[in-house]
Amino acid sequence: MTDTIFVRGLVLHAHHGILDYEGEVGQRFVIDLELSVDLSASSRSDRLADTVSYANVVATATAAFKDVNYKLVEGAAGAVADAVLAGFPKVQSIKVTVHKPHAPIAAIFDDAGVILTRMRS
Repeated sequence: MTDTIFVRGLVLHAHHGILDYEGEVGQRFVIDLELSVDLSASSRSDRLADTVSYANVVATATAAFKDVNYKLVEGAAGAVADAVLAGFPKVQSIKVTVHKPHAPIAAIFDDAGVILTRMRS
């Protein structure tokens, strides 16, 4: 399948990280989502019921990302992937990118984070 629904640049404030201050103060994260969905029915019917709602996916991803304070962004990204797959049966796979632009790295850098892909079993 080559059909994709995507949301890029979802900015969330959350409390993920290994360092104590990350859990207390929190920081800005940016999430990108790519969902593999068969869009053939919705492309013909033009009905929301035949596709996956961006708004519902964002609400689900946001809740999953913010509900628990993870030590690792890998855990937060995995929670997002699991929640979207559980909540949206039409999604066959999901790619979650979590950007942590203010990661505590002693270097000058543009971005850091993780990308994970999960497929429906």
